[in-house]
Amino acid sequence: MTAVFTHHDAPGEEVWWDSLAARAGSRGIPVHYPAGMEDPAVRALVASCEPDFIFSFYFRFMLPPELLALAARGALNLHGSLLPRYRGRAPVNWALVNGETETGVSLHYMAARPDAGDLVDQEAVAIDFEETPRSLFAKLEKAAVVVLDRSLPRLLAGTAPRVPLDLGKGSCFGGRRPEDGQMDWSWPARRTFFLVRGVTHPYPGAFTFWQGRKVLVWWGKPVAQEHRAPPGTVLSVSPDGCLVAAGEGAFLATRCQAEGGPELDAHAFCRLYGIFPGSRLG
Repeated sequence: MTAVFTHHDAPGEEVWWDSLAARAGSRGIPVHYPAGMEDPAVRALVASCEPDFIFSFYFRFMLPPELLALAARGALNLHGSLLPRYRGRAPVNWALVNGETETGVSLHYMAARPDAGDLVDQEAVAIDFEETPRSLFAKLEKAAVVVLDRSLPRLLAGTAPRVPLDLGKGSCFGGRRPEDGQMDWSWPARRTFFLVRGVTHPYPGAFTFWQGRKVLVWWGKPVAQEHRAPPGTVLSVSPDGCLVAAGEGAFLATRCQAEGGPELDAHAFCRLYGIFPGSRLG
C-alpha cells in the first residue's frame, strides 16, 4: 500500500513549496502527520503498509534503523548535495554560504548514520555567483527528476548500483540557526556576500546591528574598493545602495529591513533610519 508521511508547516514559516499532502490527498493516497518516527505506533503503521521501498525527500525526521528495515527492497533518501560532500543538515544553504560553485542531488540508501548509505545515483548542478536558496532549489528539483527517472526503473528491476561512500573524502555540517546569520564586517566582502545569498528569502536572513537594533540585509554585492575605514563603517549612501567597509573590499547592501519594520531598498532604508557616511554598523 502507498502512503505519505509528512509534517505540518512550522508557525511563521515562509512556505514556498507545493503541498505534498494536498497532492497525495487529491489522488486518494493516505496522508499521515507523525510527531516523530520513534513511536512504536508509527512503526506499526508503516509496517501495515508492507512497503517494498521507503523514500525520504527532505523529510524532517530521522528514520530509525528498525523502521528502515521494514522496506523489503530498501529505504532511500534524496539528499541535496553531491555526497559524500555536505552530509547533514541544510546542504543547500551551507554550499551557498561556503562559496561553492557546484552542488547536486544524490539518491542513496539510508543507514543508521545520516547520509552515509550506499550511493545509487547523483546529478551535479552549477551554482551561479548570484544564486539564492530558492533558485538553487529549483535547479536541484530538475536534477532530482533526472536522477529519479534514471534510478526508479533500475530499482524496480533490481539492477540499480550500490556504491559505498568514502566518508573520509566528504564533509558534514549541522543545521543552521537564525543566529548563524550574524555578519562580521571584518570578513572579506565576498565572504559577507556568500552569507547574505545563503540565508536570504525564504530563510531568516543575514543581519547586523544599528544603534542596538537588528538590521536584516537581504541582498547586496561585494565591491573591490580600497579604503582605510574600520570594518562596518558606512562609506557612502546612494541610490545604488549602502556601501559598507569590510575587512577586504566593501559590501554594497541593496535590500535592508529593521526587525519589525518593512523591507526597503537600502537607500530609502538609510534615509529612514538616519544612516549616513561615517555611521558604524555591527
